[in-house]
Amino acid sequence: MTDDNWRPVPLKVAVLKILERRQGMILDDELAKILKREAGDFSEKEFNKVLMQLETRGKIHVWQITKTKRRIQLITKEDVFLGVEED
Repeated sequence: MTDDNWRPVPLKVAVLKILERRQGMILDDELAKILKREAGDFSEKEFNKVLMQLETRGKIHVWQITKTKRRIQLITKEDVFLGVEED
């Protein structure tokens, strides 16, 4: 599905809802599998774009675990993440 297609639930909202149900943390491959089941088909580019938008808005944090695996965490009010030159 491309960005031009209408979705009943936007991917950004679906990602946040899934993270809330999973106590705020999930691996990217697991998230993609659940999203495809709940929100329909999407491209890897679309998936990465959504993750980047949510991270730059301070909603999630993405850690690179291995070359092909990422951990995604929902940011709560108690969490504090420093920017690149803020430590």
